[in-house]
Amino acid sequence: MKKTFKLIDLDCANCAAKMENNIRKIDGVADATVSFMAQKMTVEADDDRFESIMDEVVKVCRKVEPDCEIVR
Repeated sequence: MKKTFKLIDLDCANCAAKMENNIRKIDGVADATVSFMAQKMTVEADDDRFESIMDEVVKVCRKVEPDCEIVR
């Protein structure tokens, strides 16, 4: 499954790159892109576990950018 999410308050391109790299390390994630300019994130992951994987994605993003909100 591949879904795109809107990001609110992503402050820097470096943080977006860190988020992208950390999301790709999550078990079950096939691919991830985080665009600072577009304020969007695309996650491609296992269909069966997509919601639990997204919970992990939110935790990873909060560690890098605590103010960033993922609109699900």
